[in-house]
Amino acid sequence: MSEPVAHQQLVGTDQATSLREAMMAVTRQARRHRPAHGMTMTQVGILGDLDRHGVSTVAELAERAQVKVQSLTLSMNRLEELGLITRRADPEDRRRQLVELTEAAHPLLASDRRQRDEWLAKAINTLPDTERGLLMLCIPVLRRLAEQDPD
Repeated sequence: MSEPVAHQQLVGTDQATSLREAMMAVTRQARRHRPAHGMTMTQVGILGDLDRHGVSTVAELAERAQVKVQSLTLSMNRLEELGLITRRADPEDRRRQLVELTEAAHPLLASDRRQRDEWLAKAINTLPDTERGLLMLCIPVLRRLAEQDPD
């Protein structure tokens, strides 16, 4: 049961700013611990999106990345050159392209994720037990927060 509104401690923008900055700092550190595969964050993002969502249209990829379709063109061309994605006409609407991962993309993505996860696990394990426990309790809360749209 939720607390009555009068007794809730609401978070102000200063606290929200602190949380956002802390999450972004961890994200930047994780990005620094990626393998040297020569791909941009946009390219890795496309691969990760396709891994999570499966075969997608270019428009769907752009929408999820919150960019214009044209912004993905160079990255998608490079990923295709590297043999990490394939593009084909949508059989239901030949004007649309369907994009999917190739088998070669899976080990590259796994390596990228593994390296960042290993760094994060090491960093977390330097924390005292209580802080590690608190951090693990935050996981479901952060997931719910990521799914929220308060507007």
